[in-house]
Amino acid sequence: MCGARGAEPGGRPIAAPHGADAGNRKRRIVAERGVKGKNPFMRLGELARRLDLALEGDGDIEITGIAPIDEAGPGDLSFVANPKYRRQLASTGAAAVILGPREDASGKPALRAADPYVALVAALGLLDRRPRPPVGIHPSAVIAASAQVGEGASIGAYAVVGEGVAIGRGCVLHPHVVIYPGVRIGERFIAHAGAVVRESVVIGDDVVLQPGAVVGADGFGFLPRGREVPLPIPQVGSVSLGDCVEIGANATVDRATIGQTRLGRGVKLDNLVMVGHGSRIGAGSMLAGQTGMAGSTHIGERVMAGGQAGFAGHLSVGDDARIAAQAGVIGNVEAGATVAGMPAVDLALWRRAAVALLRLPDLLRRVRRLETLANSAKPPLDR
Repeated sequence: MCGARGAEPGGRPIAAPHGADAGNRKRRIVAERGVKGKNPFMRLGELARRLDLALEGDGDIEITGIAPIDEAGPGDLSFVANPKYRRQLASTGAAAVILGPREDASGKPALRAADPYVALVAALGLLDRRPRPPVGIHPSAVIAASAQVGEGASIGAYAVVGEGVAIGRGCVLHPHVVIYPGVRIGERFIAHAGAVVRESVVIGDDVVLQPGAVVGADGFGFLPRGREVPLPIPQVGSVSLGDCVEIGANATVDRATIGQTRLGRGVKLDNLVMVGHGSRIGAGSMLAGQTGMAGSTHIGERVMAGGQAGFAGHLSVGDDARIAAQAGVIGNVEAGATVAGMPAVDLALWRRAAVALLRLPDLLRRVRRLETLANSAKPPLDR
């Protein structure tokens, strides 16, 4: 599991009750969560217990949702993870707040957490009430006779599952998802509307594809031939996605010309990210929106790239590197380095260059004045 919704802090799944006390536990949870009209709620004390947080104040307060501190109202749980929001604690309408160990709660009921933002993430999982598709196969879905789909699957309208596909337990295919022949997918796979997985792709457990994501499209492979039409190069390779990978909306991961394009465990791609053919991304790396990787780019583990960063291809980026937004990476980046700019250079150097660039107009004016003074001081030439 990858810290999925409905998990305790640290990614442990919330276990269903078992044994002789299952009935009593179920009745207690129903009482502590409750349903008030059409707005289900969880009591603050139950939330504290589930999140393993210290409670200050009334544990019977009914929490119906989570909201920013400046927008929260009755029934809302809010949080303060940034010191600049402390002053809003006194005026917030939140029913309760998540705070650090020594933050002043201004009289509000509070849940104390070593890291309020981590606690918020866990609380969001517990209070996530977005609709879940029911288990079953929609009558309009098309599933090939040779396909194998694990138990507990939810397959939506007009979804297509091709010949020889194998999908593990608990998958969710939303409407218009297309899985090409020969694909292998692990357990708890979620593909949102319009996602496409091309032939022979291999996908691990707990992978999520957001709407419009395409995995395994042909790479951009064409052989220039002067004045003739470029010759298409058959893209006969594949794509491998490790466990816990998430691909953003309309992001693309191209298949390799030969071999595999590989994304390691826990890789996260934002919307509109493009991964070129034959590239590799190490475990835990995260690429923000509109980042583009040309073919055969090798990115290490735990690398973070800001939005619109670009990688020229056939280069490597070391583990734990940081790539600033809109950086243009045209050469190798060492492990642990932080780079920015075009071409991407060490962040400290880029900052000095950026400051110098802003000073150029003034420096140009000064140089012109000096040139004028120098020219006026010259003796006239002999005629």
